[in-house]
Formats: sequence, structure tokens, C-alpha cells
Amino acid sequence: MLAGGLAALYPGLGHAMLWRWRRALGWFALSLATALLVVTLSDVTVPAGGLEGALELQRQLPLEATLVMLAVSGLNVVDAVRVAREQHATAGSEPAAGTCPSCGNELDEDLDFCPWCTTRL
Repeated sequence: MLAGGLAALYPGLGHAMLWRWRRALGWFALSLATALLVVTLSDVTVPAGGLEGALELQRQLPLEATLVMLAVSGLNVVDAVRVAREQHATAGSEPAAGTCPSCGNELDEDLDFCPWCTTRL
């Protein structure tokens, strides 16, 4: 649920928490591209920056544009929760030799912790 909450807060943040960097960047880029496309295709005047400008832009957007952006954000949250559950389900299974039982990355034999997620071994 934490990954879903972070994903709702900012696109890709939930995936970043799960160390899924490509997915995080992908969701962030998709959300940004959707917002830019929606604003470009909508007949709105872009106000000055800041919070007041962002709120004014949101008021000017048609309902369809807002729904498209909410759909992308919602799919981001659903994907973050799905990935987190999948990662949690596989965490209890027996890890492959030489991989971290927590994050699944390759281990260094000389260390007594995972250099990727710092889990003690």
C-alpha cells in the first residue's frame, strides 16, 4: 500500500521505492507526456507559474483532459501496487545462490550485507 500511496503522490515514486528504476522513469515520462499533450491539445492559456498558475490551468482544462490525466495516474498506482505485491510474494521464496534474498540482486562474496539494498546476510 505504501508503493501505491507514493505512486499517487507523484508518478513513478512508488516504483522508485521498489527499486524498479526503468518503470519509475517510464511512468514519470508517460505522465509528463500526457500532461504536455493534454495542455497542448486543449484550448487553454497557460498562466504564470507557481501554485496559483497550476490551479488556474487545472480550472481551464476540459473534463475529458482531466479524466485522461487521472486515468494515467490511476494506472500508475495500480501498477505500483501490483509490482509491490509480486515482489513481496517472491521475497518468501528461496533465492538463487549468490543473490540477495531481499532485493534479488547479485551479491559480493566478501561482504556480509547486500551492496544494493544494505540487507544484512
